[in-house]
Amino acid sequence: MKLKISNLSKTYSNGLKALNNINMEISNGMFGLLGPNGAGKSSLMRTIATLQEADSGEIMLDDLNVLKQKDEVRKVLGYLPQDFGFYPKVSAIDMLNHFAILKGIANAGERKEICEALLNQTNLFESRKRNIGDYSGGMRQRFGIAQALLGNPKLVIVDEPTAGLDPMERNRFHNLLSEIGENVIVILSTHIVDDVRNLCSNMVIMNQGTILLAGKPAQTIADMKGKIWMKLIDKEQLAEHKNNFKVISTKVVEGKIQIHVYNSSQPDSSFEPMNADLEDVYFATITN
Repeated sequence: MKLKISNLSKTYSNGLKALNNINMEISNGMFGLLGPNGAGKSSLMRTIATLQEADSGEIMLDDLNVLKQKDEVRKVLGYLPQDFGFYPKVSAIDMLNHFAILKGIANAGERKEICEALLNQTNLFESRKRNIGDYSGGMRQRFGIAQALLGNPKLVIVDEPTAGLDPMERNRFHNLLSEIGENVIVILSTHIVDDVRNLCSNMVIMNQGTILLAGKPAQTIADMKGKIWMKLIDKEQLAEHKNNFKVISTKVVEGKIQIHVYNSSQPDSSFEPMNADLEDVYFATITN
């Protein structure tokens, strides 16, 4: 299975150019779509998920034209949007059964088997009779993945799935996504760098509707070797350093400000070299 996006653009009625000539190719496995809020990630996901029209361009899922064959695409698509709606007073098993009917799984016995298997896979089987409104945030996200997997989709889209989850639930969700991504295309749209670093074999970084960087996370980190420099400064020095250097990130360390600077060589003798990580790649890219 391969998803190919060619020259995709979208401008909203208010003049916002959400997608600006997007081109990418995605094969089976976990693919990271990384960028800040407002980068165009959700616009791209909604377009791939057949929920909105593009102004121009093409999306092909193998031989399916995503923009023209929407009903056929939806048969092989699983989607977990950023804001996943549910009926709080309905149990997980009944809600999933309802979604399965909407997905076209007509046989009651088959539906029961599929729903129970998906709740097992998402570690919700023991809580299947609880109302979804009583679930924790992480449990609701796992239920969202269960409904996205109905019908054995070939393409699964998850939009900001770990935002707001505690570390344990995030780790559980990561394991679940990794398992799913072994056999299908999974597009993970997020602004959380750790999610992409931990899960994805390929990624793009987006901002303001444009793809700024594409590649394998490990390779993009290797390409940054020798270009990230660190220095501890007083808070009062920050503005001056931002004027003189390309400061890509800052954080407070023991009352000082630790700055990371992107430069092809040591800016001056007061800076120390740093081993780059994906966060440095991300900040260096979006601050270009």
